[in-house]
Amino acid sequence: MPAICDYEGSRYRTEFWTPERRFEDLADRYALRALLPPQGETLIEVGAGFGRLTPLYAGYERVVLFDYATSLLHEAREHLGDDPRYLFVAGDLYRLPFASRAFDAVVMVRVMHHLEDAPAALAHLARILRAHGALVLEFANKRHLKALVRYALRRQSWSPFDLEPYPFVPLNYDFHPRWVEARLRDVGLRVEAARAVSHFRIPWLKRRVPPHILARLDALLQRPGALLKVSPSVFLRARPVIPADWGESRPLAFRCPACGHEPLPIKTEDLRCPQCRRVWPYQDGIHNFKT
Repeated sequence: MPAICDYEGSRYRTEFWTPERRFEDLADRYALRALLPPQGETLIEVGAGFGRLTPLYAGYERVVLFDYATSLLHEAREHLGDDPRYLFVAGDLYRLPFASRAFDAVVMVRVMHHLEDAPAALAHLARILRAHGALVLEFANKRHLKALVRYALRRQSWSPFDLEPYPFVPLNYDFHPRWVEARLRDVGLRVEAARAVSHFRIPWLKRRVPPHILARLDALLQRPGALLKVSPSVFLRARPVIPADWGESRPLAFRCPACGHEPLPIKTEDLRCPQCRRVWPYQDGIHNFKT
């Protein structure tokens, strides 16, 4: 199985999302508001962490926060309390523990750059999406402006025009926009909208201009900037190419990540798969499907 970037026990909320990254946080929110359908029945955020983006999901009846790190899900649960709209699930994206065709919206932000096997992960995201649903996906852009300039000046060896993902450190990848769109087509999804995000991710500029002003300027550039896609981050909205062939929508339910049996009912208790007999624990408000 592909390696997993595990944030278990990390201080991601306090050490990464510092005040110095307020601009990036606001820019992400502008892009997600622009691309995410405002309402629906079921939504899942894959790699939800501590629930940073949950205020944007108010229009959905049921929201699943899914992450590999149970410690981050505990932070999310402490923040959100016992709101019955939320379901907290720990598991592996490569063995996504949800029944097929269960979600109106699938969101994955600041996760894809950690994926050793992005095509396999995208196939699972497509599997759980309903026929008229939307996948909102963010990825780290290989063809960003700084990389283009550095390559032109021969200050970096790798080409931003090469379509293959570039691993800049272990389990951290930059992706070419055309490669991502091709992989989405491979799993039956077409890109219908895009936003180029974080144009002003420049330390000296962020120190001099208030983050809300930079983010508002970034929001104005996100749609036209999507034509060139030279920003550090890119958001896409994709839908099934042929919804009629996608199959019927199904109720929200689990899927056994060990044997693939579905559906498994959603209960506030340990779950036993009737096919392989594996038991999946429920503890402190979190369903744990980590194998």
